[in-house]
Amino acid sequence: MPLTSVADRLRESMWRSANDKRLKRLKRVVDAMPATPPTDLTALDMGSDTSLAGFLAAVGEAAGRELGLPPFPNQYQAAAALLRGASIELATGEGKTLVGAMAAAGWALQGRHVHVLTANDYLAARDADWMGPLYRGFGLTCGAVQAGQDLPERQRAYGADVTYSSVAEAGFDLLRDRLATHPNRRTGARREVVLVDEADAVLLDEARVPLVLAADAEPHRDEHAVALAAYVRGLEAGEDYVVAPDRRTVNLTDAGLRRVEADHPGRDLFGTDSEFLVSLNLALHAHAVLERDIDYLVADGRVWLVSGSRGRVDRLQRWPDGLQLAVEAKEALGSAPGLQVLDQLVVAELVGGYEQLVGMSATMRAADEELESLYGVQTVVVPSHLPCRRDDQPTRLYATSDQRDAAVAALVGEASGDGRPVLVATQSVRESERIAGLLRAVGLDCVLLNARNATEEAAIISEAGSAGRITVSTQMAGRGTDVVLSKDAAAAGGLLVVGVGRFASARLDGQLRGRAGRQGDPGESVFLASLEDRLVTDNDPDHPQPASVDGDGQVEENRANRRVLGVIDHAQRVSDGDQRSLRWLSWRYGELLRVQRAHLAGVRDTCLEGPAALERLAGHAGEEIAELGERVGQDALEAAARLALVAAIDATWSAHLGHAAELREGIHLRALAREDPLSEFEKEMGAAYQGLAEQILDDAVATLLDAPVVDGRLDLESLETRIPSATWAYTVTDNELGSDLTRIGRSLRRLMSKD
Repeated sequence: MPLTSVADRLRESMWRSANDKRLKRLKRVVDAMPATPPTDLTALDMGSDTSLAGFLAAVGEAAGRELGLPPFPNQYQAAAALLRGASIELATGEGKTLVGAMAAAGWALQGRHVHVLTANDYLAARDADWMGPLYRGFGLTCGAVQAGQDLPERQRAYGADVTYSSVAEAGFDLLRDRLATHPNRRTGARREVVLVDEADAVLLDEARVPLVLAADAEPHRDEHAVALAAYVRGLEAGEDYVVAPDRRTVNLTDAGLRRVEADHPGRDLFGTDSEFLVSLNLALHAHAVLERDIDYLVADGRVWLVSGSRGRVDRLQRWPDGLQLAVEAKEALGSAPGLQVLDQLVVAELVGGYEQLVGMSATMRAADEELESLYGVQTVVVPSHLPCRRDDQPTRLYATSDQRDAAVAALVGEASGDGRPVLVATQSVRESERIAGLLRAVGLDCVLLNARNATEEAAIISEAGSAGRITVSTQMAGRGTDVVLSKDAAAAGGLLVVGVGRFASARLDGQLRGRAGRQGDPGESVFLASLEDRLVTDNDPDHPQPASVDGDGQVEENRANRRVLGVIDHAQRVSDGDQRSLRWLSWRYGELLRVQRAHLAGVRDTCLEGPAALERLAGHAGEEIAELGERVGQDALEAAARLALVAAIDATWSAHLGHAAELREGIHLRALAREDPLSEFEKEMGAAYQGLAEQILDDAVATLLDAPVVDGRLDLESLETRIPSATWAYTVTDNELGSDLTRIGRSLRRLMSKD
């Protein structure tokens, strides 16, 4: 056994022992809960076992009285773990909503403001309304932030002791606060304790998706986009370009470059016409990497992105302008409105601004090492209230996708015929529609749930546990809504979850399995995969072929097929490793910008009140500022200086972000010159930042001197019109179009796996 494997196993063993030790202590706390809850909770000390036990007794009593939900012992244990600063893994259906509310009440009673971050607005409003009586029973207040609320409504929601919000809205509000022109125009959010639901998905799977605040601008234009969209369709895959195994990047081959140069004579692709080459690469990426009905949908004359981790259309998501335009040109659509990016952040910046971060999910344990290294989060696995009765079958591997699909239809038909409800999980809108069509073609009636009809999710899932019901879905099914079994369905063996192919991450597989077997229900899960699945072709294309298959095409379990049977697990490990590498790379690309933004934000904050802004401008252009002061008076000059300097900081930062986005779109081409794209990016953005301070002061002074003076008064309204209003809040997919480092890492891992 390699030394690294031994070390990993030792670390895992040590962590498991520590985990068990912590759980045993928490169990002792639960066992010591007094029969009569204390009435005085004014001096809570969650570090004291006695105080924690007393609080748990009180909150359990309140949950039973106010909500009709007396907690189970494992829910007490989970709440205790959260209050001790640990994140928790708690199986699907075990009542994480109540656990989170119990912990939030404990923090709030200690005088700490709590934000509970959920996946979407619906869950935030639902949970705040559902758990509200529990908080009120302790004299606490609870609010919910929703899209579309105005500033006073948001201020009231954030003024509550416990605030529920989607991750996106919390991030957008932080961005709005960073762009406020006066302290009273901020939300007033106190970022003290944050509890993140579905924490592994939010902190890892969605961590690379920046949240963006933008103002209306002229549409992004690229004179080459339409012509290049047609041109790249004529290029030959494998000859003129190659798509990377992970299907995230595409690159022109040497032959492809020669063809492009021959087809566009007179263009200096690596010199004066480098922008043309960037546009060509964007068009090629849109053509060869991004797939309709998998990565995006087209509806109502627009391109709509599909969330890779949730399977839903994200109507507030778009690509960076260059790639967005390339996809629109590919689909022959009109361009989306142009936007001027004012500011952006990633989830790590949002949660990093809190004094305490904890999370909960049904699949935290598989990612605990990465969560601890990135966020300092430690995970405790809390056992289920009742033993899990779900039967998780081993993956069935088939030689071809057609044989796999036939087996899926046969399995679904048999289970449904026995009266069992079946949830068939696919990995894209296109795949879900294909499988639904296949089932209907063999006479199996099914209900389809995917990003096209996501608004019907609650109604569809409410019936998914009925006897004989067949539901075909992407991975969105049941996230936040439990599949409840009917009596007949439970008697027939419970929900059968059928995964059509394994997912790119083992955690996604675990989330899917968790749809069945909630709260001791019977259930079963099984994945049917093939050697033609994208997971295999992307991550282990050189896999061995099976020595033997049975009559249905299933790879037989024998010694000769030992390596073949491990292909799926190996491909998934490679995929997981790539995702970790991409998260690290994305973080590195944003690291310098975060440092620069923090510095500018500090300067901006000092200028929102008092004379600091005027002092900075007077130090830069003393005579001009003094002369203006004599004409308009000190108070008016101070107010005008604040507006002018804030506007200059925001405009300069917006332009800096725009420069960074344009640089990112083409920085991977530096690899052709054997340069490290990340190093080159940091070098250029560091140099660009050096002159910003001087530019900001110059622009602010010019703005101030240009402002009209009427009857001895400075027109402040004209200054306010120079500050763009943030009219768009959206998320933008990370546009890492590849680097030599990523590809070299993939190649090395593949070589090592063959040894």
